Amino acid sequence: MRYLIILAMGIVLLASDATLEIVKSVDNRPSVVIQDASEITSSRLKEKFFRLLSGDLKVTAHFKVDDTYRVAGYDSMIDPLLKKSDYLFRYRFKEGSSFALYLDVKVFDLQSKNAVYERSYRVTNRARYPFLVHQAVIDFNDHLDLPNVDWMKRYVVLSQYSKPKHADIVVADYTLTYRKKIISGGLNIFPKWADRNQKGIYYTKLADRPTLYYYNIYTGKQRRVITSDGMLVCSDVSRDGKKLLLTMAPDGQPDIYMYDIEKGVRKRLTFYSGIDVSAQYAGLEKKIVFVSDRLGYPNIFIKSIGGRAVRQLIYHGKNNNACNVHGKYVVYTSRESDNAFSTNTFNLYLVSTQSDYIRRLTANGVNQFPKFSFDGESVIYIKHYESQSALGIIRLNYNEGFLFPLKGHKIQSIDW
Repeated sequence: MRYLIILAMGIVLLASDATLEIVKSVDNRPSVVIQDASEITSSRLKEKFFRLLSGDLKVTAHFKVDDTYRVAGYDSMIDPLLKKSDYLFRYRFKEGSSFALYLDVKVFDLQSKNAVYERSYRVTNRARYPFLVHQAVIDFNDHLDLPNVDWMKRYVVLSQYSKPKHADIVVADYTLTYRKKIISGGLNIFPKWADRNQKGIYYTKLADRPTLYYYNIYTGKQRRVITSDGMLVCSDVSRDGKKLLLTMAPDGQPDIYMYDIEKGVRKRLTFYSGIDVSAQYAGLEKKIVFVSDRLGYPNIFIKSIGGRAVRQLIYHGKNNNACNVHGKYVVYTSRESDNAFSTNTFNLYLVSTQSDYIRRLTANGVNQFPKFSFDGESVIYIKHYESQSALGIIRLNYNEGFLFPLKGHKIQSIDW
């Protein structure tokens, strides 16, 4: 795994919110020591496996991890010098036939010196080894009855630029260690998961006319959904997968539309002569939150589906150009500098739709396209720097963040 960078998070700016209260008792987290018992000769692979496992344990924010690299036999006695820690996480990678890869895990309680449990995992495609590690950490976390981290095993779908006017769609794990290109050729942008089970995606292909496609990531089959003049982006999908929120500009100015997939009918939801984009379902899917320039600059607004009244949602910042919704919370991007000849600063903020709660999540740099995890306790985003990008993870309840660089590539957009 690429080098894991730990960020200093922002601070709470206004009123606290009980639902997302930052965990204070971080010093009481169980401590974990890791031992490698792998039966693989490649030192490079061993290092990658260890770094990924150590990183996963850290990203949960539930453990104090001793990341000293240690080697031991899988069935060897416990070193008495390790007694200062709470748990020993011993693992063994083994190579099988036909590219299969095996992972055995044995966890010890170092106070009692007893094995807590033992698990075995297997993949037939060794390129998917990160998911073995993610699952092993999820199981260890669950065994200790700690807050769920199942989001670790979910796919990230992203669009990355490959050359001028070309972008590929890639499916990856959250660390970007596993990456598989699924769509290439031309400019393929704004991928969006079509369902909660992550079987398919929607994406826009820019050609003579922007066209929205559905693509099944398991079968490779795709179908055209809708074509429009101007811009065309799918920004959200209803929970039942039957309706899409689209940004379309058939008459020159972008507005928000809701598209019924089964009926093939679109319904216009905003009627503004300026710019309305990037809508997200909110309020049990009876409302939408979206970006508009109604104030003369991009900001976040909310309205009921079918209603005409539009209400300003964000009162902090003067250039808020992207957002994502989970329950009563909205995470958004705010431009905080106005440099004509140098890179501007874009920071992420978290707000509640039901109180004056606001919290800055990043401190500097170009941070864009925030997305909540399905449980709402983490945020994924893109951090751009120089000519490449990194994928960022913010653990909201723990005020901790991590970056995973994508070397040599710049990410156009992501979904989780």
